Amino acid sequence: MASYRGFDYLEIDTLFNEEERLVRQTARQFVEQKVIPVIKECYNEGRFPKDLIPQMAGLGFLGANLEGYGCAGMSNVEYGLIMQELERGDSGLRSFVSVQGALVMYPIFAYGSESQKQKWLPRLQSGEAIGCFGLTEPGFGSNPGGMTTRAEERGAEWILNGEKTWITNGTVADVAIVWARTSGGIRGFLVERGTPGFTSSDIHGKLSMRASVTSSLVLSDCRIPAANLLPEAIGLKAALGCLSQARFGIGWGVLGAAMDCLETARQYTVMRKQFDDRPIASHQLVQEKLAWMATEITKGQLLAIQCGRLKDKKKLLPAHISMLKRNNVAMALECARLSRDLLGANGIIDDYPIMRHMCNLETVKTYEGTDHIHTLVIGERVTGVPAYK
Repeated sequence: MASYRGFDYLEIDTLFNEEERLVRQTARQFVEQKVIPVIKECYNEGRFPKDLIPQMAGLGFLGANLEGYGCAGMSNVEYGLIMQELERGDSGLRSFVSVQGALVMYPIFAYGSESQKQKWLPRLQSGEAIGCFGLTEPGFGSNPGGMTTRAEERGAEWILNGEKTWITNGTVADVAIVWARTSGGIRGFLVERGTPGFTSSDIHGKLSMRASVTSSLVLSDCRIPAANLLPEAIGLKAALGCLSQARFGIGWGVLGAAMDCLETARQYTVMRKQFDDRPIASHQLVQEKLAWMATEITKGQLLAIQCGRLKDKKKLLPAHISMLKRNNVAMALECARLSRDLLGANGIIDDYPIMRHMCNLETVKTYEGTDHIHTLVIGERVTGVPAYK
């Protein structure tokens, strides 16, 4: 296959400034040179390419849109373009960067004390430390407010008991952001690796997100210092605020997976010949599928850019992010399915990235809020009437 050229049907590049295009090119080059050569093997072996962490940190990808503490201070559009290019490589790679920045660094940045920020943010930005985000529980996914993990204050300590699951980076994390119910409501805590009563284990048998670490966390009379309470992480709204940061990145990231599927299908159909030695790209049914993908990716790009501009102006609402995540993930998954169809039997082998993207996107559609939950968020925004119960 020829090297990746990017996808721009509607002169989308004119909507980016020079700095944004430079950030995208830097991320694109990294994916082309460092990710593409190894990701098939990593996915097949079910391992995360951890040797790429220092390189991504050196390029400013970790906590890219945060200010200070060694962070790059990029705009949200620049951050989105990084997510787009990383997910073109693999959803697992984008997920690592998304969790590190949006779900670990952001809550420390937004809700932590100055001493917590000084201790963790430079280490997390440099990749010296890895973090994870413990919200989902075995019995509570779409309803995090029903969590049963509890934290009890005893003198100068908090004692945590509970279980978290489907936690990206859980077994490799140096620190976990754990959400627990207290007598005063839901709060966020920093739980460090090696703390007595805190254990983690990997989830095996995954057929999706195989190049990503997915874990369960167990807290059994886990004692942490009172100083490990995030002072401003008060209520479920604080946890959901972190998820909004991550969902924004997902809405951009899946564009990269969709673009990779389209480009793979486009090149294949131009080269593949059937029926009187004609390329299958000359057939109407093939062009209809390519036209659908090109149109929907373009619409997804415009949605992402507008959300990015609103976020930079601090005008982006959670309901806006729900539309971005819901639309773009569903679109990317359909692009993967259509592209697989165009490649025929070749679409299921790992010489091509399509089935890997398709399997990953099935997970992306579910995590950070399912398609159904985001539908209801949009519905409430449109009607003013909540339909969650």
